[in-house]
Amino acid sequence: MTDWLGPQEWQAVLLSLKVSVIATLASLPFAIAVAWVLARKRFPGHGLFSGLVHLPLILPPVVTGYLLLITFGTKGPVGSLLQPLGIVFAFRWTGAALAAAIMSFPLTVRAIRLGFEAVDPKLEDAAATLGAPRPWIFLTVTLPLIFPAILAGTTLGFAKAMGEFGATITFVSNIPGQTQTLPSAIYALLQVPGGEGPAMRLVLISVAIAMTAVLISEWLARRARSAA
Repeated sequence: MTDWLGPQEWQAVLLSLKVSVIATLASLPFAIAVAWVLARKRFPGHGLFSGLVHLPLILPPVVTGYLLLITFGTKGPVGSLLQPLGIVFAFRWTGAALAAAIMSFPLTVRAIRLGFEAVDPKLEDAAATLGAPRPWIFLTVTLPLIFPAILAGTTLGFAKAMGEFGATITFVSNIPGQTQTLPSAIYALLQVPGGEGPAMRLVLISVAIAMTAVLISEWLARRARSAA
């Protein structure tokens, strides 16, 4: 594959995998927590909170990238606080991971929320009557029941992170070897004469990675259902 791809394209593939995996794993615990709140709690502002969670799906990606830039940039209110700690997001691969995590977060939350809503609360209440503490019930009863939904949300989030373009290129630019992910590399190749061939190879790799993620998710979901 290294002969089939040039060094710059190979770097884009590896960087996309790195960014997508980190973005998915880092956002997953927060997605589970937010999905549980949206599914099980009712409070003033519930609709507003849900809207804010799903806002990246509604806003143009470029707008999200700009908001990330003015917030997490070196002059931004958050970025200026993190910079002395050595944490920099703007124009770094870490910023690409942050952008991918934020853009994929609503899809992950939505899938996991449906899993929570499908679980009968009476099952959790029955475990509580036996004296089990709520955190233990959540870990041993609720999470196993929604495991297929977590897999679905994780797969959706990973796929969205792999395909993220607008917010990423706005926030971290398109620097080869540093912030150039698969979509950015495909876009750059299509802007130059003769770049259609390498771009098509990257497209095929993107499809292969996405299909592999879906197949693995389906296999794990079947294993979970059979174990249950």
